[in-house]
Amino acid sequence: MSMETGIEAAELSEDALRRELRHLHETRNETFLHGSADALEEHTRRTFELEQEYLRRHPEREVNPRRTREGARNVGQHA
Repeated sequence: MSMETGIEAAELSEDALRRELRHLHETRNETFLHGSADALEEHTRRTFELEQEYLRRHPEREVNPRRTREGARNVGQHA
């Protein structure tokens, strides 16, 4: 029973999208630990919406090899 809030992700400028994502990532733990069920549901919905828009805009974004399964496995082999 979530009420959608905020500007639709596709309508945000690049700067606004990055700013919104940064804010949501900064507030995630507090919302998870202390927010109501509705607040957590809305936070999750909005984060997903903005992350999907970011991925749509940046399909070829740089991925750190250590952030992949194969790369993470290789780190342990070289330690």
